[in-house]
Amino acid sequence: MWDTFWVSQNPHPDPTERTLVMRTHTSPVQVRTMLKQTPPIRMICMGRTYRKDSDATHTPMFHQIEGLVIDETTHFGHMKWCLEEFCKAFFEVDEVKMRFRASHFPFTEPSAEVDVGAEAIGKPGKWLEIL
Repeated sequence: MWDTFWVSQNPHPDPTERTLVMRTHTSPVQVRTMLKQTPPIRMICMGRTYRKDSDATHTPMFHQIEGLVIDETTHFGHMKWCLEEFCKAFFEVDEVKMRFRASHFPFTEPSAEVDVGAEAIGKPGKWLEIL
């Protein structure tokens, strides 16, 4: 709640008046997809998101990409391969060094943070958190 941008439609708003919220994540697309389809489900959603989170590693507006796969055969290794192929294409390199760090997010299972070797952006020996 504290990371949310609220927008008032009133030009002189009361501080307690919150009528519109800027999208904080793209996850509602997953819910709508699950309500409309039956498994197996494979979808990717991307969009602009807004959060009151601005420091050296975050900006208040960023593009979020998320995927959802529901079936009985896909596993974490498939996701790792997919993300590696995406990073090679995105950074236009033949190889990309990646590390997956176990983490906890209440909205994903399993959860991980993903870093790429910053060689792809000209900073050898450094890591860049991208996911």
